[in-house]
Order: sequence, then structure tokens, then C-alpha cells
Amino acid sequence: MNQRANRRQLLQTTSATALLSLLGLPAQAQEGPPLKLVVTFPPGGSTDITARIMQPRLSELARRSVIVDNKPGAASQIGTNYVAKAAPDGNTVLVCFDTHAINPIAKPRLPYDTFKDFVGVSLAVRFPLVIGASPSVPGAHLREFLDAARKAPGKFSYASTGVGSMNHLVMEDIKRKSNTFVLHVPYGGGGPAVAAVVSDQASLTLLSYAALKGQIAAGKVKPLAVTGAKRLPDLPHVPTVAESGFPGFEAYSWIGIFAPSATPPATVKRLTDEFQATLHTPDVANKLTAAGFEVMATDGLSLDRYAREQHDRWDKFIKQTKLKLDE
Repeated sequence: MNQRANRRQLLQTTSATALLSLLGLPAQAQEGPPLKLVVTFPPGGSTDITARIMQPRLSELARRSVIVDNKPGAASQIGTNYVAKAAPDGNTVLVCFDTHAINPIAKPRLPYDTFKDFVGVSLAVRFPLVIGASPSVPGAHLREFLDAARKAPGKFSYASTGVGSMNHLVMEDIKRKSNTFVLHVPYGGGGPAVAAVVSDQASLTLLSYAALKGQIAAGKVKPLAVTGAKRLPDLPHVPTVAESGFPGFEAYSWIGIFAPSATPPATVKRLTDEFQATLHTPDVANKLTAAGFEVMATDGLSLDRYAREQHDRWDKFIKQTKLKLDE
């Protein structure tokens, strides 16, 4: 554990060139084909924000241009299928949301195999969700909102990033634990979900602090709770879900980077090194942390295991609760 901590500290205090040397990457590698980061949601959501924070430094460290390519739609299936069919040459990677591990449960006829057609590159970040509501919604905190929702079943709604997404499953868990009915309205990503709350088309949503930060600061969204184990430093007066009457409650969304499964191991290793170096560079790490993300920067095998664990956890939840995912 000490060795790991020391390595992290060294990475965070080292220049970009030294990072490349430390990780065995060529400091003066010639520029190659562009690296395409395929984001499965529209601009403005957590996945897009993470990709764009990484983009400039990743380009510098990889010594080639990096393109963020938004391919939203069908609960992330369009962008994911695009990467599954891409050439396994290390020039196209998937920057995906937690939906990646849930879609095999929610969508039994996917055009790709989640666990056979992809190989992990790095678990980039994880983050608690902020439950953000329209100012017109009653209650200053989650407990008060749920009290109001119980008195008016069906009056309130929540916007998710799609059926089977983490924010969908987390809110369904809260609904069952609190014996309330709040209508689920799926949208095509974090940006549209925020817009729905700001325009009063939905009562609330559950997204990263990064996706809600600007609207919270402008007073257009009020935070009711956060789903992590601790309060967010930027929102010290906003309780956790656990503090709101659900002891032990904890849930995180995550963003991972995958390559097509046929990508040569050496190429995957190079991508992993580049993304880890990028995520540990102080300017990137600081921006991600300020946005409410926890930098993970794992290796590929760790991401593959984590995705499988998340799949199994929520598969069990869906079966136990008989939650319908065919909305």
C-alpha cells in the first residue's frame, strides 16, 4: 500500500516528459494517426466532460492528435457498437459510462457482446451522483422531497440518462426503500437530463457534480443529496443519501476506457500507460477532482473485473426487485 501511495505521489509531482519515461513511453514518439475517443452520450454529460478534460494532455503524452467523437443514441449502443466494429489498431477507443455493464441486462439483443468484444484499457474515474431538483420542487433535502412525493404519487418525475443506466437503477432503489412513486423519464444523456430539470419538464435528475455544477451555482438546480459515502467538499451542506434515512446506502457511477478485443496486448498496454499518465498529471487530476470525480486510473484487467462485478451486482438487484427495463 505504501509503495502504491509513493508511486501515485511521484506521478502527481512529475513533469509530462518524466511521466512518459517513468511509464516506459517514448518521450519523442513521432505523431501517428489520430486517437479517437468515442463518447456514447451527447456533449455536456459526465462522460463527455471527462473525455474533454483528458483530451489536451493525452494528445501531448501520446504525441498525436486526440479527437472526442460523440456518438449518442440507443442507451449508448450506437457508439459502443461503432467501437466494437472498429479496426483493432489502437486508434479508436470507447469512453463509456456505467451503462456499459448494465446494457447486457437491460438489452438482451445487443449488436455486440459486452464482455467478448472489448478489452479494458483503464477505469478512469468514479463519482457519486448528485440528486439535483428543479427549484420548484418541494423540499430542501431528499428526505423532505420524498415526504412530499409520498403524499402525491406520480406528481413528480426524474430524468435519467436511459433505461438501465446507473441513475435509473439508483433512483429505483431509493424509491423502493422509501415506498414512493416518482415517474421515470429516460433521456439520451446527461445534457438533455439537466435541460429537462432546468425547464421543469422533469422534477429531478441524478448526475455527476460536474454535469450539475454550473446549474447549481446559477440557482437553476438545487442539490438534495449525494449518493457517495461522504458529502462533497463543494456541497458541505448537502447530505448523503445515507444521512437522509437510508443507513449504509452508497452508489457510484464510473467511466471506463475500452478497446476492441482483438487489439494486440502490446497496443492495449501502450494505451493504458498513456491514459494512466494523463489521469495522474496534476492539471488533469485537479480538474477531475474539482468536478467531483475520483481519479482511479487502473489497468485494463482491473477495469474488466470491475465491469463484471457491476454487472453481477445490478443483475441481482433487477431480478430481486423484478424491475422492468422495457420502458
